[in-house]
Amino acid sequence: MTDRAVVSIDFELFQHTPAYRAASGELDDHTVGLDAWPFLRDVLAEHDATATFFVVGEVAEQHPEVIANIADYGHEIASHTYSHRLMSSLDGDTQTAELEQSRDAIQAATGQSVAGFRAPAFDVPVGLLRRLEDAGYAYDSSIVPARRIPGWYGGEYEITTPCSAADIDPEIQELGELPISVMPSIRLPLSGAWTRLLGRTYTQIGMKTIARQGGVPILYFHPWELVDLPPVEGVPRRVTWRTGKWLRQTIRDLLAMDFEFVTAASIIEEERL
Repeated sequence: MTDRAVVSIDFELFQHTPAYRAASGELDDHTVGLDAWPFLRDVLAEHDATATFFVVGEVAEQHPEVIANIADYGHEIASHTYSHRLMSSLDGDTQTAELEQSRDAIQAATGQSVAGFRAPAFDVPVGLLRRLEDAGYAYDSSIVPARRIPGWYGGEYEITTPCSAADIDPEIQELGELPISVMPSIRLPLSGAWTRLLGRTYTQIGMKTIARQGGVPILYFHPWELVDLPPVEGVPRRVTWRTGKWLRQTIRDLLAMDFEFVTAASIIEEERL
């Protein structure tokens, strides 16, 4: 039987990334990343794959036709907040507003309900999961069980398989949790910048290892990683390394593996106790 895997896309524009917001230079084009959708549309269809797009609400509000088109192709649309600000930088009321406004913008664009959520930079302050549940979300996918690496996320969690978010916060009643995959043993993420830094073979080996252990690889990428980025003064080289053509070929190679690529929501629904 073919193993299952999830390719998720954190559908933000390059202007939303912390690296760009902290840079001294500026973009002339503030839609950089949006034009990754035609490539994703075609390559996912070529491999009969469905994906989950965690969409920033501002993008859904400003480009509703793109988000509606993603949904029309059968992909899941979930929330990546409204403005892509770090949740730990916001007070509780503003966090709740981010959750509600992003969901409203996505639902207005697609006409569909929103079940899933992922926090920008996997930043999960205390109380956020409870706010997600109170706001009516069905699952979160913001936990990364990676080892702590200075300057990166990681070190807080060890959960590696789909579970109830009550395993993280005992006050949770119904919210599911879908953690991002890390390489077994060394506990480094399999996707995102780590694929670009460590190579596509690293990600492929990790996916096969997780599958052999009975797990489901959960990967994530960004649309701006798939386009040819313009130079921006002050953006670190690690942010732009192997973006564009190299990562597009990597996505092709990953989707050609012997996996059935499904949505995050389908895994949560099947795995939930």
